[in-house]
Amino acid sequence: MYKFSKQSVLRKNKNFQTVYRHGKSYANRLAVLYVLPQPKNTASRRRAGFVAGKKLGGAVVRNRVKRLMKEAYRLNQSRLVEGVDLVFVGRQGMVASNYQAAQKALLDLFGRARVLIK
Repeated sequence: MYKFSKQSVLRKNKNFQTVYRHGKSYANRLAVLYVLPQPKNTASRRRAGFVAGKKLGGAVVRNRVKRLMKEAYRLNQSRLVEGVDLVFVGRQGMVASNYQAAQKALLDLFGRARVLIK
């Protein structure tokens, strides 16, 4: 239930670019969420990717931002619909935030993107 398997992670640049180009974005102070529904014939699972740009800081800071987003996603993934590709982009506000703030921000984005299960 709380596992985050390798099959559920976006890894290829091509997949990220597809979500950026064709997906819809939702933003708040801490993060941006891109959502792209998968085609009906392959809509079997939910995939997620996590991004932290170099503007946020050094490698340690960027890895921390991605860890915060991954943990918030991992603990709430059972509440999300299947068959979507999600890309999370950390913003400057995420650098100084804690886990509770990151989780609240991602839940806000999930609600606005309508990917939460009713």
